[in-house]
Amino acid sequence: MKPINDRVVVKPAPAEEKTKGGIIIPDTAKEKPQQGKIIAVGPGKDGIKMTVKKGDTVLYGKYSGQELNYKGDDYLIMREDDILVIL
Repeated sequence: MKPINDRVVVKPAPAEEKTKGGIIIPDTAKEKPQQGKIIAVGPGKDGIKMTVKKGDTVLYGKYSGQELNYKGDDYLIMREDDILVIL
């Protein structure tokens, strides 16, 4: 996959299976992950270079991006502006 303009492809981190206290979380109650790893980065837009790079771990907004299932794996495609922090 090769994103265009200022878009990035993110592989979301897996959702938590247990709480810190050891309680198993059912699938219906799992929170959507807000952290992931950058898989691909577009070239930028209007001559502005991208801040993130392939391999960065990032935090993004809860409802950011477009979900995509590609070859059996889940990904998010989002604009670089939707990324809050590089970890």
